[in-house]
Amino acid sequence: MNGPIRRLATVTFVAMIVLVLGATYVQAVAGPRYRNDSRNARVLLAVSGKERGTIVTSDGEVVAQSVADTEDPRRYFREYPQGGLYAHAVGFSSLLFGDEGIEAAYASDLLSKRDLTISDLITALLGRDLQARSIQLTLDHSLQLVADEVLGSNRGAVVALDPSTGAVLALVSHPSFDVNDIVGPGAAVLRETLLDDPSQPLLNRATRQSYAPGSSFKVVTAAAALDDGLAGKATEFPDPVELELPGSTATIRNADSEACHDGVSVTLQEAFRRSCNTTFGMLAMEIGGERLFNRATAFGFNGSLPLETGVLNSFFPPDLGNDLPAIAQSGIGHRDVQATVLQMALVAAAVANRGEVMAPHMVATLVDAEGNVLEQAEPSVYRRAISPGTSLVLTGLMEEVVTSGTGTRAQVPGIRVAGKTGTAASGTGPVNVWFIGFAPVEKPTLAIAVLVEDAGEGASGGAVAAPMAAEIMKAWFEGKD
Repeated sequence: MNGPIRRLATVTFVAMIVLVLGATYVQAVAGPRYRNDSRNARVLLAVSGKERGTIVTSDGEVVAQSVADTEDPRRYFREYPQGGLYAHAVGFSSLLFGDEGIEAAYASDLLSKRDLTISDLITALLGRDLQARSIQLTLDHSLQLVADEVLGSNRGAVVALDPSTGAVLALVSHPSFDVNDIVGPGAAVLRETLLDDPSQPLLNRATRQSYAPGSSFKVVTAAAALDDGLAGKATEFPDPVELELPGSTATIRNADSEACHDGVSVTLQEAFRRSCNTTFGMLAMEIGGERLFNRATAFGFNGSLPLETGVLNSFFPPDLGNDLPAIAQSGIGHRDVQATVLQMALVAAAVANRGEVMAPHMVATLVDAEGNVLEQAEPSVYRRAISPGTSLVLTGLMEEVVTSGTGTRAQVPGIRVAGKTGTAASGTGPVNVWFIGFAPVEKPTLAIAVLVEDAGEGASGGAVAAPMAAEIMKAWFEGKD
C-alpha cells in the first residue's frame, strides 16, 4: 500500500471513530438530557399523557394531584389545591419549566409508566406495577398554615422539625407564589414576572439561601467551649464595655453598647442569657478557629444536608488560623459565617436530641396505587454534634434565655421553652433577625428556626422572631391536646 492510500485509510478510520464516539455521546450521555428537556415537544406530549401520583401531608391534606382533561381524558393537568402554601416545600411539575422540589426528587416514582417504552414493556412483562405512586409527607398541614400566617407579609422563612426523627413538620418561605400559575395557561409570562420580581418569590429562603446567623450561632460557640472542656457555665470572663481585637483597630460591642454585667466580670451563663458579644468574642478566641470549625461542621455546617430536595451548604470558614479578630467575629455568627434556616433548626434540634443531629427528611412514605407502603422513612443519625452531657447544660442555658433573657417573648404558657435569639446586621445593610429553639424542655417534640429578613432599624430577634416562634409552638402543642 503506497503512502497516499495509507493516509486516506487513516483519515477514514479516524473519521469513523469520531462518528461512532459522537453518536455514542448523543445516545448514551446527552440523550437523556435532550429527551427530558422541557423544550422538547415530545416530552410535552408524553408527560401530558401520564398521570402523576398524589402528594398528601401527614394529616391527609392533598397538596398535589393530577386531574384529567375534561376534553381529552387521556391528558392530565397537575393541580395544587393549596396554592402557594407548599410552593417551596413540594415544588411543582410544569410542562414548560420542568420539575422542582419533591416533584423533581420523586418524579420517576410519581409518574405512571404509560408511554410503552422498551423499559416499561419489560417492567409490565415482569408483572411490576406501572401505575403512579403517591407520597405522604412528614409536613403537618395545620402547623404549615400557622407558620405561613405568622410569617405574614415578612420576607423570611420558618422550619420546624421533630428533633428525635429529623422529620420536617413545617417549611415556609416568604414571599411565595401560587404554584398553579407555573403550570397553568400563561405560565411562561407569569414565570418571567416572578423571575423579575425583586422580592424573589421563587427563592426558597428555608433551604436555598443562607444568612449570617448572628447571635443564634452562640449556641455552637458555647457547645465548642463546653464539649472541649474549655469553659463551664460558671466560668468568669472580664466584662469590658468594648472588646478590642488584637492586631486590629476593630472592636466588638454589645447590642446596648454597655458592659454585659457589672463591668468587672461575667459568667458564661449570664453572658449567654443576655447574649453578650464581648464575652463570646473572648470565648471564641480562646477556643480557636480550628475547634470552632470542627464544632460547626459537627452540627452540619460545611456539608450537604441529606434533605430530599437538596440544601445550600451552610458555611464556617476553615482557614482562620491565628487571625484572632476573624475568630472573634465568627464566634458571634458574623463575618463569613453563613447558615440556612434549616441548618439553624438542626442546631436547636441537636441540643434537644441529646447531641445527635438527625437526618432531615420531608417524605414519610411512598405508596402504590392500592395504598400499600413501598418505602417508609426510617430515622437516622446524620452526625453527633455534642455529648449528651453538653446538651443538658446547653438546654439549661437556652431555657434561661426564654425565662429571663433576650428571648422572653418566646414563652408559651404551660410549656417549658429553650431558645436563642439572633440579630445580624452589617453597617447600613438590612437587619436580619432569628429565633431558634425547642419545646417542651423535658421531652422535646418540636425544634424551630424563624428568620425574618430586613426586619427594620433597631429590630432584634427577641422582639420580632421570638414571638413568631411562640405562636407556632403554641399552636403545635394546642393541637396535640
